Amino acid sequence: MQQVAASLLSIFLCGWCCAQAPIEPPPAGYYYHGVYPGGVTGEEDDITPAGVASYESHAGKRVAWVYFSHNWYRDRSFPLATASWISASGSVPFVRLMLRDSARQDRRNHVFTLKRLLKGVFDEDLRAWARSARDFSAPLIAEFGTEVNGRWFPWNGRWNGRGRKKGYGDPTEPNGPERFRDAYRHIVDLARSEGATNVLWVFHVNNEDWPAVSWNRFENYYPGDDYIDWLGVSVYGAQTPREDAWPLFRPLMDAVYPRLAALSSNKPVALLEFGACRNNPLGDQAAWADAALSDILASRWPRLLGFSWWNEWWQNDNNPAHDTTMRLEDNPALSNVFRTLVGGSTNVLEDLIR
Repeated sequence: MQQVAASLLSIFLCGWCCAQAPIEPPPAGYYYHGVYPGGVTGEEDDITPAGVASYESHAGKRVAWVYFSHNWYRDRSFPLATASWISASGSVPFVRLMLRDSARQDRRNHVFTLKRLLKGVFDEDLRAWARSARDFSAPLIAEFGTEVNGRWFPWNGRWNGRGRKKGYGDPTEPNGPERFRDAYRHIVDLARSEGATNVLWVFHVNNEDWPAVSWNRFENYYPGDDYIDWLGVSVYGAQTPREDAWPLFRPLMDAVYPRLAALSSNKPVALLEFGACRNNPLGDQAAWADAALSDILASRWPRLLGFSWWNEWWQNDNNPAHDTTMRLEDNPALSNVFRTLVGGSTNVLEDLIR
């Protein structure tokens, strides 16, 4: 164990000598630990240092990355202020590049459409974003098309041609996924052309395809190994106290992991979002997290490099009893699970290796 720790420290210190060095997967059996620390509005771009510190104090360990959204309906400029305080705190900023017209879900874009993106309408904005990311001169993780196989986001194929095979690109490919693939490649090409080599790019899917039709399988959306560094997935249990099912983490992850691994022979997998709510009568939140973390740390999914809990509260209706909370701060038993399995584990790393 001491030899492994010394090796990790050596690699990490070497990485600090070069701000542009890539982020490396941890050694087998070790895991990165990240978080989405919650906000106030539910729009995922108003996170705070206090929110991160609160989560870390309840988890018993610092986070390697901090996850947040960059909503283009608010501002197209690189989110320098948020990225700066995250980096200053010792974590890596993980930016969800959200080209969407509003925070409302299950609707198409009219401004930030894939068609307009592919026509170059936003090229100057994307180039400026990339230059600012480059000049940030520290590692960044970024993704475009969060949970692309879910119809709730406007980059999903439902809003961009569905499964039609005429009128765009390859006549053997469904238009919706093909447009997304081309759009993601276009973004990465622009970023690389501006020298933003400090950005690691992630392909992020939901664990289940929605709608569950053949053209919407997440495999159809993959931009390819030349463009993507990590494969990422969201896996949730019950998200409200009123849901009538209590899905367990293991079978959900067992079902999606082989599909992710088959996308690429060598890309690592990251559990970018996971969680289950408190106060659903069908199950216990702390027990759900205990089972999930135990399986993760037992290397049940060998290419998994890390995990990040969705540490948020939100309102579902006018009855406070129906509110969702996944926050460690709101459940001492959940916090204890994290302090034991995450905070107490030498195999959960606080820093990304560069």
